[in-house]
Amino acid sequence: MNGPVDLSNATWFKSSHSNNGGSCVEVAPDFPGLVPVRDSKDPAGPALLFPSDAWRSFVAGVQAGEFGTV
Repeated sequence: MNGPVDLSNATWFKSSHSNNGGSCVEVAPDFPGLVPVRDSKDPAGPALLFPSDAWRSFVAGVQAGEFGTV
């Protein structure tokens, strides 16, 4: 990454499995090589930026049950 990423026009999505009263994370998929992630309860707050390959590995781990349940 070569400087700040402008997220002002990002289109944010949350999982279709999210139906828990709004405690969700949202992702913006249209950033080549990056996956911005934010808290849906604080859309004006900060976003974390993950490399796409790291995000794919995380999602695969969640789907495989590697992190347990809360």
